[in-house]
Amino acid sequence: MLREQQLTDIKQLQQAVEQYEGIDLKLNWDMLSSRDDKFQEDFLYYDADQLVGFLGLYRFGSKVEVCGMIHPAYRRKGIFTKLFKASLPSPNGARSVLLNTPGSSESGRAWLRSVSCTYEESEYLMRWSGESVPESAEEVSLRQSLPDDAELKKQLDIVCFNFEPDEAKEYNDRLERDGYQQEFYMIEAEGKTVGKIRIHRDQQRSEIYGFAVLPEFQGKGYGRKALQQAVGMEAGQGQSVYLDVQIENKHALSLYTASGFHKESQQDYYRYQL
Repeated sequence: MLREQQLTDIKQLQQAVEQYEGIDLKLNWDMLSSRDDKFQEDFLYYDADQLVGFLGLYRFGSKVEVCGMIHPAYRRKGIFTKLFKASLPSPNGARSVLLNTPGSSESGRAWLRSVSCTYEESEYLMRWSGESVPESAEEVSLRQSLPDDAELKKQLDIVCFNFEPDEAKEYNDRLERDGYQQEFYMIEAEGKTVGKIRIHRDQQRSEIYGFAVLPEFQGKGYGRKALQQAVGMEAGQGQSVYLDVQIENKHALSLYTASGFHKESQQDYYRYQL
């Protein structure tokens, strides 16, 4: 688990790098702030008392995403390569490793050319900038997740996000163990539970994750109305609302755009050859 001072150091390094390059790094702060000790997932490089390099591993089932950064004054010294090599034994059980870099990061792309990887996919970070808070739709409602919803949440990850059953179990067990149960809301329609949505709040920023509707209830507008309710709930409290979407997912991209979300930045992912 990262200590409070380490988290502060990572935040300060992130701000320095983002300001220097004009980029948005995806460091998954909801995960960084609640690490456990099962695996070593964070690798830090200090010069005296200053953190100048960081690499984090983020586990989603058997997929591991890698993101990191080097202070602008300490680049071209091989520091990030050292951190990456130190992290390689850690993705135990990983079926795939994806290297993440902001789409506009020249330094990120330059480093990727030094390792064996191939382009996999890209996603947009989108921010809601609608002019008015969406109204609630009576036929669809959100309710706080309960322990009895555990199996359905795993099933939604399997059918909507292509998780293997063991991956879905490990992923959801970790979220529950790390205290994220209260962030989940279940989508109700036709008197049934038809989907889920997770809302992570960090000060004035709310991020939407794991938004899914069972296939047999898709195409009925339930997802759009559930999203509008979630946005209304957060924006009504003065929160800025964000979500990620794969660029190739044209249906979801169209839904989010129609719901008032606009592209803020792009993240690119490259598959590392294990």
